Order: sequence, then structure tokens, then C-alpha cells
Amino acid sequence: MEPAAIFLLLIVLAFIVLFVTRPFFERRRVRAAENSHELSFLLAERERLLTALQELDFDQTLGKIPAEDYPAQRAELLQKGAEVLRQLDTLTPDTAGQTGGKVPRPGSAPKPTAPLSDDDLEDLLAKRRNGRKDKTAGFCPKCGQPALQSDVSCPSCGSTLK
Repeated sequence: MEPAAIFLLLIVLAFIVLFVTRPFFERRRVRAAENSHELSFLLAERERLLTALQELDFDQTLGKIPAEDYPAQRAELLQKGAEVLRQLDTLTPDTAGQTGGKVPRPGSAPKPTAPLSDDDLEDLLAKRRNGRKDKTAGFCPKCGQPALQSDVSCPSCGSTLK
């Protein structure tokens, strides 16, 4: 057999092997995509729960929520938040460093072996609140619209806040 024929036969065999093994590689991509969608959903849910908890605390300080309803609502939000954090930990166990840091971790606290206590959850929430860049500074004295600490002027009416 001539060398050109052998070379052509090897190329054809290589394409056949690539064609046959292609579904195995696609399954990995599909699983990775499913994990990224689930991760994205859990991160969005975590942010939603943290925001809801902040709003609940703010409403309670303003007296909008009855004192007897506040502990039950707060406990429910903390329970949901703990479940989301557990799911995030099972989905991304210590792989945040491997993804280039794109996956924000819920906190720098060590991974608990037992269910999180209320104190642990409060610590995680306090760290999260302290880490936020755009914290609410209050309201505009002229128009009454909410303003952030990073705002120099009111986003609504334009009056100077500082």
C-alpha cells in the first residue's frame, strides 16, 4: 500500500473517531450549562432574599409591620436564605477559585457541618450588608425620594444631598 493511501486512511479513521465520541463531549457541555443555569437561579434567589430581609428590617424600624408579625416573617426569610446557601454550597463546593472568582461566595465563614444557627445567619447577613457598595443613605430632603450613599445629588429632583 502506498504512503498516501495509508495517510488518507488515518485521516478518515480520525474523523470517524471524532464523530463517534462527539456526543460524550456534548453531554458534558449540557450538564455544565444546566449547572450554570441552576447556579444563576440560586444566586438571584439569594440576592432576592437578602433584599427582602433588608426591606423587612427597614419596614419594621419604620413601624409599618406589626410587632407580632415581624419575628415570624424574619424567621421564614432566614430559613429560606439558609436553604439557598446550602444549595449553593452543594452546587459549588470550593470551586469558586477554579472559575476565576466569578462565583460570589455567600461569606467568608467556614463551611458548617451542622445546620446554620440564627447567630451564624446573622453574621453572614451582617457581612453581606457591610460589603454592599451602594447603601441606602435615606431620602432627599427636598422631594422625599430614596437616595444612595454614593449619590451626590438626588436622582429625582437633582438637589444636592451632601
